[in-house]
Amino acid sequence: MTGKRPFRFGVQATKAASAARWREFARQAENLGYGTLFAADHYLGRGPASRAARQPPQHLAPIAALAAAAAVTTTLRIGCRVFCVDYHVPAVLAKEIATLDLLSDGRLEFGVGAGWSEPEYRAIGLEFAPAARRVTKLEEVVALVKAHCSGEELARKGECVNVTGYAGLPLPVQRPHPPVMIGGARRRVLSLAAREADIVSISNVPFTADAAREALRRLGFVRDAAGDRFAGLDIESSPFFTEVTDEPDAALERVASLMGVSPDVVREHPNVLIGSVAAIVDQVQARRETFGVNYVTVQQAQLERFAPVVAALTGR
Repeated sequence: MTGKRPFRFGVQATKAASAARWREFARQAENLGYGTLFAADHYLGRGPASRAARQPPQHLAPIAALAAAAAVTTTLRIGCRVFCVDYHVPAVLAKEIATLDLLSDGRLEFGVGAGWSEPEYRAIGLEFAPAARRVTKLEEVVALVKAHCSGEELARKGECVNVTGYAGLPLPVQRPHPPVMIGGARRRVLSLAAREADIVSISNVPFTADAAREALRRLGFVRDAAGDRFAGLDIESSPFFTEVTDEPDAALERVASLMGVSPDVVREHPNVLIGSVAAIVDQVQARRETFGVNYVTVQQAQLERFAPVVAALTGR
C-alpha cells in the first residue's frame, strides 16, 4: 500500500486488583512506550451471563478507570475500545467524553460502537434492538458528540437522539473534537467509520480459510467510502491471540484447537500475532502492507512481552 501511516500501539486492560495496581499498570504502559491505554465498555462479572456472552469477567468500568489512568500519566493516551451507544445516555456520554479530554489534557480517543453482545444486553436489562436501529443510534451519537464539542447550542433531533436547548460544555482540548474510532464488519458501519472517524477498527475477523479475504473486503468498504480521507485514517486491529514465543508451533496448535481450525488458518489470520519478537515485527509490517493496519492493540497480559515489538516499530 502507498502512503503508509506510522505504527502506533495500544494495550487494552480490564483488570486491576487495587487502585494502586491500576495506577502502576498505566505508568508501566507509558514507560514501555505504548501510545494508548484502552478500557472496555463491558460490565459482566463471573456467572452464567458472562459464559453465555463468552466474555472474561470485567473488573473495571471505563470512565472512572480512564480518568484515574490519565491522572498518573503525562503522555499516554486513553480511550475505551469501545463505548456502546446503548449503555449510556447520549447527552451524558457526550459530556463525559469532553470532560475526559479536558482532564487528560487532550489525550482521549473516543471509541464508539453500535453494540453486539445480546447476552450482555439481556443481563443488564437492555433491549437488543435490530442491527439497523443500533447503527442509526451510533450515527446519531457520533454526530451529537461532535456537536457537543463545537460549543454551539445543541439542536439534535433524530430517531434515537433528541438533545436541544443548551451549548455543550466543557470544550475539549483537542479540536474540533477528540479522535473518533469506529469499528465493525459490515458495509454500513465501516462506511460510517470511513466518513466520520479518524481511526477505523477492523477486528474480529472470523476464523476461516477466507479470513484474509474477509479483512480485505472490509478494508475495501472503508476505502470506497473514505475517498480522499483514506490516506489520513489509522487502521486499527486488536489481535486477541497474541503470544511472543520462541515455540510458535505449540502456541498455534493451542489456538487452533480452541477455535476448531487448522494451525495454518491461525498462522495467517489477520487478527493473530504469534512468534518471536523478530517474527512478529515482520508480521506487523507485512499486515500494514496488505491490510493497512498501522495501529495494533494487544491485551493486558501481553504488556511486557510485546513491548520489544512496540520499541522496534513505534513511529516507523
